Amino acid sequence: MATKKITFDPSAGVPVASNLTIYTGADFKAIFDIKDTSDAAFNLYSDSADWTGSSQVQKGAGVAATTTPAGTFVVGVTTSTGQITLSMGSTDTSSLSQGRYLYNVLVSTGASIYNMVNGNILVYTGISSAP
Repeated sequence: MATKKITFDPSAGVPVASNLTIYTGADFKAIFDIKDTSDAAFNLYSDSADWTGSSQVQKGAGVAATTTPAGTFVVGVTTSTGQITLSMGSTDTSSLSQGRYLYNVLVSTGASIYNMVNGNILVYTGISSAP
């Protein structure tokens, strides 16, 4: 998947919306190139703590929705380039049913937690099986 450039402003208090597409049975990877409001790489560096991230896929959110995640992304934070990578292997994408899901990406360092990215994921089932 191509790298998506997003501009994140922590003072705004809202995540950046970015929609994704997953094909079941295939490896999935999304790279977010995080920029600050002056279009410079967002500072994902701290002397006091490492940056970590978490991200889950859920079928819906709201009063009657289940809160059990349908899947979990592996989140990588590359401080030197200001990038966040989401990935999910083919075994995990195979367990997703076709349809629309929601996701968000939480990134933290020390006591600071940022909800950086959220959006919809369209999951499509494959036509062919893996060779």
